Amino acid sequence: MDKRIVILGSGESGTGAALLAQRKGYDVFVSDMGMIGEAFKKELTDAGIAFEEGQHTESLILNATEIIKSPGIPHTAPLVKQALAKGIPVISEIEFAGRYSSAKKICITGTNGKTTTTSLVYHLLKTAGLDVAVGGNIGTSYARLLLEKDYDYVVLEISSFQLDDMYAFRADIAVITNITPDHLDRYDYQLQHYINAKFRITQNQLQGDVLIYCDDDALTKQNLQQIQGNAVLIPFAWDTPHKPGAYVKDGSMICTIPEQINNPFTMHMNELSLKGRHNGYNSMAAAIIGQVLNIRKETIRESLMSFQNVEHRLEPVMSVGGVEFINDSKATNVNSAWYALESMEKPTIWIAGGVDKGNDYLLLKELVKEKVRIIVCLGLDNRKIHEAFGTEVDMIVNTTSMNEAVHVAHKLAKPGEAVLLSPACASFDLFKNYEDRGRQFKKEVKAL
Repeated sequence: MDKRIVILGSGESGTGAALLAQRKGYDVFVSDMGMIGEAFKKELTDAGIAFEEGQHTESLILNATEIIKSPGIPHTAPLVKQALAKGIPVISEIEFAGRYSSAKKICITGTNGKTTTTSLVYHLLKTAGLDVAVGGNIGTSYARLLLEKDYDYVVLEISSFQLDDMYAFRADIAVITNITPDHLDRYDYQLQHYINAKFRITQNQLQGDVLIYCDDDALTKQNLQQIQGNAVLIPFAWDTPHKPGAYVKDGSMICTIPEQINNPFTMHMNELSLKGRHNGYNSMAAAIIGQVLNIRKETIRESLMSFQNVEHRLEPVMSVGGVEFINDSKATNVNSAWYALESMEKPTIWIAGGVDKGNDYLLLKELVKEKVRIIVCLGLDNRKIHEAFGTEVDMIVNTTSMNEAVHVAHKLAKPGEAVLLSPACASFDLFKNYEDRGRQFKKEVKAL
C-alpha cells in the first residue's frame, strides 16, 4: 500500500492512530510541534514509526494522502490550512478508527456530563456481560482499543473538537447530554458554530439508529431540526412526561422506548448511586440505552445503584476538622460549576479560576449568593471573578498555587462547611490539565 498517513500531534489519540495505521499497512509519519511524552515516544520508537518533535517539516507532511489531526490543533493552524488547500483530507483519529470497526457504537457528547454518562453506560454494558470497551475522549483512544480487538460494543465520549473532523463516521446510538456555551475561543466566539459541531454526532445516522437528548436543554431543542438522518428521537426530561423517553414523577424515574411503551423501567431516584439533578439526567440517558439494547431491567437497576463516580467530578476527598473537601476539577466551564454549586448542601468555600474561555458568570450569581461564603481564586488573572461576585460573598482571596489555595480555604472554613474545587475555567495557566489540578488538590488536602 503506497498510502502515506501523517499524524499531527502525538498524544493518546495521535499515538493510537499511528499504531493502528501502521498495522493496517500505511506508511506512517508523526509530527508534533511540542515535545513528545516519553511513554508515547517509546511506543513509536519500538514500533519503528518515524516521527519528529519540536517542529513541523512541511515537506514531510504535505506529501500525505491523508492527515489525522489531534483534536487540540485548530483548523486555523497554517499547516492545516495548507493541507486543505492542497486537497489533502484532514480527519480525526475517531473517523479513522471507525473504518476498521464493526462494533455497535454508542457515542456521547455534550458540554457537561459526557464523561460521567460514558462511564456509566460502559459500567451498565459490562455488568450485563456484553463484550464492550470504553474510550474516545476519555482514557484510551478508539484506535488503540482496536489494536486489541474489535469489540461487539464500544462506548465513546466524543468532544466537539473530535466531531469537527468526522465525516463518514456513524453512531448507532448518539447522546447529546446538553449544550451550553463552551470553547467559544475555538469557534470564532460564535455559539452556533459550537452547536453545529455537537450536532455532527447525528450525521449519517440511519433508520433504526437512536438519538437520545435532554428535552430540558433549550439549545439542543432549538437545533433538533439540524438532524439529517432518520434516527429515532428519545428525549429525557425532569418534569415533562415523555413516552417514549424518560422523566421523573413522584421521585421515580420512568423510562420507556418505542418498542416497550407499556413496559416502563422505573426506579426511585434515591436508589441511584449518583446524586444531584445533573446525575439524574445522566442516569436517565443510561437507562434509555439499557432498554434500547434490551438489557434486563434488574441489570439496569443494579448498574445504576453500584456505579462509582469518575475521578475529579464531585469527588469527595476527605473531611479535615469537620470541613468536607470536594474535588470537582473537571468543571472547566461555568455550566459545569453550576451543577456542582447546585448540589452543595453546606455553606461553601469555593475555589475557582484559571484560564477563562469567554465565561459569562451571570449564570452563577444567584447560586453563589445562596451557597458560597468565601471565594478562593486560583489563577493568574482573577478580575472577572472579582467583578462578578465581589458583592455576593463575604470575601474573595487571590492565590497562585494549589498549596496556597488549599491552605487559605482550610484556614477560612468553619466546621460544618465544605471546600469545593470547581474552577469553571481551564487549567493551563498553572497546571498541565484538569487531572493534574485535581490530583494536586487531593495531595494538598491529604497533607493538611
